[in-house]
Amino acid sequence: MSGPVVWREPVQDAWIDYNGHLSEPFYVLVFGHATDAVMDEVGLGPEYREANDASLYTVEAHVRYLDEVSAGSELEVRSSVIGATHKLLWIWHELWVDGRLRATEEVLGVHVAGRSSAPFPEDVADRVRAACVDAPEEAGGRIRPLPPAPVEEGSGGLEL
Repeated sequence: MSGPVVWREPVQDAWIDYNGHLSEPFYVLVFGHATDAVMDEVGLGPEYREANDASLYTVEAHVRYLDEVSAGSELEVRSSVIGATHKLLWIWHELWVDGRLRATEEVLGVHVAGRSSAPFPEDVADRVRAACVDAPEEAGGRIRPLPPAPVEEGSGGLEL
């Protein structure tokens, strides 16, 4: 794998919400399709899954919604492996539309064989190691609590 794995698909009309933009669950759906493309690239595709009763299970994900996506847009997700252990795979996705970054997702997946976590087979581990690139600065972020805001008398509560 040299460079990011690229996944493309158009926004479906059914994915548009009441505000006229891509609804949040469909960002995750598209990022899931991009994860499948990465899995194919490192040797965890459909044939592997069927032959080995093994796959990658998502154990954690973090999405950042950076800009709106309109109906009729062509989505491009650029995905990179940014970390791995003997059974974990850390993927960074960037969703682009018209040359602008609209969302990111980082996904931590665990390799599962049967019903238990298991080390990657050596050939998959070799491809994962070869695919690994440095994590972007934005990776590893978390949602931080907002600092308390002063409540003005009579305001009835906190304003964001």
